[in-house]
Amino acid sequence: MRILAGIVVAMTLAVSPAGAARTTPDFASAEQVLRWINGYRAKPDPMNVPAAIRALSGFTAFKDPEGAGVYVGFLAGVLYANPDRAEEIIDKLHPVPQEDQWAVIRAIAYSGLPNWKDILERQIERMPMRRVLIDKYLNASLPTLKEAVPEKKPSWYERAKAQMPFIEKPKKEIRLEASPDLLDTYWGFYFATGGIMPVKRLIEMLPLSKERDNVDKLTVGSMAKYTLASNAARDPMLLGMLKRTSLRQPKETLLILNEVIDAAESVDIANIRREAMNAISDLKIKGPNSRRDMAWWGQAAEGAIGLGCVAAAVTGQVALGLPCVIGGATSSAAVKYLATP
Repeated sequence: MRILAGIVVAMTLAVSPAGAARTTPDFASAEQVLRWINGYRAKPDPMNVPAAIRALSGFTAFKDPEGAGVYVGFLAGVLYANPDRAEEIIDKLHPVPQEDQWAVIRAIAYSGLPNWKDILERQIERMPMRRVLIDKYLNASLPTLKEAVPEKKPSWYERAKAQMPFIEKPKKEIRLEASPDLLDTYWGFYFATGGIMPVKRLIEMLPLSKERDNVDKLTVGSMAKYTLASNAARDPMLLGMLKRTSLRQPKETLLILNEVIDAAESVDIANIRREAMNAISDLKIKGPNSRRDMAWWGQAAEGAIGLGCVAAAVTGQVALGLPCVIGGATSSAAVKYLATP
């Protein structure tokens, strides 16, 4: 499951009142852990976080890495918010079952602490079977949240250039792509901190809700839009963040963010869900716009052949292909969620 079902539960729960008395958390079920996580930012309790993570491990919450983003993001956010106690929190997590150790390692790398690499390196002795994974984060072979930069929409020239096989392609960056797992991770980080960073990153995903060629990206953008509106309708602090942040957004993002703010203030979330479902259905039925724009790409290909026929012949590429049709599985869990009132 690519969009964590737990985030659906968490976002429908009211934030714990700031003045409520501190009690020992009841982690008898995954839903109770989620309830505690959702109220955490109102009354942080970092030293009970290890107990919550151990409980989630017992409920096999980390079995599917693509479905555990909210928990990884939450732990990363707790570490970020408690730099002086981060190693104490991690110490209390151990021993961590080997199959779940990846989540702790990723949370440390995602925490953004100035000394996260030192902390992670000290985990090798406790998690020797995960040495390869740890090394990949230490040597930057795997991206952290810092590398989750928003995608830039390619210009028409860049799109045309990408179809010319005789032109050397730039080296691919090591970065986190927009995905349901990344969206969940940002929400987990927000639940832990109540901070602006994950909110800004979620806002950066909003232009994907207008995606014309890729169902997965359209689904992620739609989920970012829907979850921001739904949570902001219940969380006045979040709504205030969205309003303040709107003052510094590019036009394309601002138009969508204003829709989110309006939906949250009027508590009219159903309309966003309907629009998202219609857009996803339309793209799946009609296919990518790149396919619909066949005539334009045909002209671009003719120009490329005219300019680069010698190079194409030398490399053995006698035909220049049209844009790839993006395949792969759709984020079915997200689509199902959007379809659920």
